[in-house]
Amino acid sequence: MAWVTTTNRRDALRAGAGLVAGGALAAGCGTGSTAPTTATASPLATPPAPSAPVKASPAPAPRAYPGQPAQITHGPRTRPRVALTFHGQGDPDLAQALLTTAEQHGARLTVLAVGTWLDEHPGMARRILDGGHDLGNHTQRHISVNDLAEADARKEITDCADRLSRLTGSIGTWFRPSRAPTASALVARLARGAGYPHVLSYDVDSLDYTRPGAAAVTRKVLSEVRGGSVVSLHFGYEDTVAALPDVLEELDRRELRAVTTTELLS
Repeated sequence: MAWVTTTNRRDALRAGAGLVAGGALAAGCGTGSTAPTTATASPLATPPAPSAPVKASPAPAPRAYPGQPAQITHGPRTRPRVALTFHGQGDPDLAQALLTTAEQHGARLTVLAVGTWLDEHPGMARRILDGGHDLGNHTQRHISVNDLAEADARKEITDCADRLSRLTGSIGTWFRPSRAPTASALVARLARGAGYPHVLSYDVDSLDYTRPGAAAVTRKVLSEVRGGSVVSLHFGYEDTVAALPDVLEELDRRELRAVTTTELLS
């Protein structure tokens, strides 16, 4: 069954052109970011139970990549491939527009989803996977996981892993810490304990969460990207939706394929 009707798909693409007002916005993970966030659940609040998983083949599980460090910032520089990775949070219409645009260009993305976002929009997990994209864990509430006590940090990781497992049959292929480009030693250890052999970082930060405008997002990415790069982007920002077609077209011109992180490292 199609994820959206033709009318809804058209509306989603209009959002990409900035003609539909965005809803809740995703927060950037750069240190010191002041970008607005999607409403975050109180630590004392009980989140809604996730919907039952769609009956489909289980999603891929994490795997270890021999020769890669515990925290991965990029893939092989000798291959003409890049990974566009998205922090999964914010207006699902904008997320749908990004996924659709990527698929129309033959590109595949990596989405690191926030657990509360999956609680609110459980169908997005299967939508991402059915489009051929990677899906991973970006903590449960998108708070500064490196600053938490051990038990609280573990819960942020495992709660999101549980959501992913219920929805897809897997804890997701990757883990990325929230509110930081890299994981602390403690968080990296907790992620390994939860089943993620590697932490996925990046070597190109689009800074799209600062809302610099689509042209600035495009310039920032294209001025730094090269073979093997892992690019940090976000769902929830109209600038990102508007920038993606130009980014993908220039990557094609440079003969750099946008692939999932799994494919980048395989």
